[in-house]
Amino acid sequence: MTTTAYTNAHFFDGEHEGFTPDSWFTVDNETGRVTASGIGKAPAADATVDFGGQYVMPGMINCHTHMASDPNGYGIRPMGERSETENSFNAQRNLRDAIKGGVTYIRDVGSTYDIDIKMRDMRSKYDFPAPGIAASGRAMSVTGGHSDTHEPRSADFRGAYIVDSPDEMRKAARQAFKNGADQIKVMATGGVMSVGDDPNEIAFTPEELREAVREAHYRFKKVAAHAQGNAGIQVALEAGVDSIEHGIYMDEKQADFMIEHHVYLVPTLNAVEAIVADQTDRLPAHMYRKARAFSEAFYDNMRMAVRKHVPIATGTDAGTPFNDFKSGYWSELDLMVNRIGATTQETLFAATKNGADLIGISDDYGTMTPGKFADFIVMTDSPIEDIHAVQQEDKQVYQHGKRVY
Repeated sequence: MTTTAYTNAHFFDGEHEGFTPDSWFTVDNETGRVTASGIGKAPAADATVDFGGQYVMPGMINCHTHMASDPNGYGIRPMGERSETENSFNAQRNLRDAIKGGVTYIRDVGSTYDIDIKMRDMRSKYDFPAPGIAASGRAMSVTGGHSDTHEPRSADFRGAYIVDSPDEMRKAARQAFKNGADQIKVMATGGVMSVGDDPNEIAFTPEELREAVREAHYRFKKVAAHAQGNAGIQVALEAGVDSIEHGIYMDEKQADFMIEHHVYLVPTLNAVEAIVADQTDRLPAHMYRKARAFSEAFYDNMRMAVRKHVPIATGTDAGTPFNDFKSGYWSELDLMVNRIGATTQETLFAATKNGADLIGISDDYGTMTPGKFADFIVMTDSPIEDIHAVQQEDKQVYQHGKRVY
């Protein structure tokens, strides 16, 4: 075994609060895993990297992405008209942006043509720079629901599984897992970007959602629920989903339920903020109308969730309008702190160990404790003192102990 010692760092291991000065950690160069950490003089190693007092923390995790989407392409060409090749090009570009921004793992929660599954497998085979990927493949939608696009689409377009009964949900879930999905995404309510529905509408019946949860949990997999309206959130929670994505109109009773049953909230603040703040008028009118109608209630409810300590993992809805895979993640952390009142420490936990716990990868990722992969970033300044430190363009990014940027 050969090892590298990384020394002279302010070190946040993801498990304990704060950055500890004069820290070191060692990495097994063959496995890419952390072998030890401590304070002061590092043990002998085959190589040494001196960080000169910079700030080191685990690589960040984005728990809600759509890698096949083009965040700057809305209003130009409908998604349904884009070929699998074009969407795959978007995915590779988005993955590169994510890793450059310090995001070393993502959970993709709805990808046309199962592109996220294919990119995950290609990354293992060809080893191109990209975050680790937990893939959902195509999402589950009802006819006319949030992922059943009303836009023009090509004859071979495959955007979602369209399911309208418990039997169809069972079949679609089994097919998704056969295709290689790591988890299931269900569109439990209407949404902002879709034309023919509303965030307050309930999509699936309780029986349909319970079937998705049953099929996933039988396989020790998880279900993420796009759930925005209050009634739809309730149906999803009662069905046993593992995370509520967005949670716009969640109430205090639902927050208490999520705390008791350890159901994660993934707020995706920047998905709303990027639309509300846009002044280009490039998007369809219904997107602006919906987002602006509920944005203040959304932020109020997210502040409530923070105050009550609902389990939160960071996700951005990357790929939605003007919400890219690099700066969009930085904006999400800024909104966590400066819009809904999370502390910088809470925000860093949401971006690291909480994300790993939600995805189900915490045996290997999320903290820099011995035995886990050495995925980490190196910054000049402390994000505990100022969350904007993560925005450093030339930060160092490592995966499995190897520098990738």
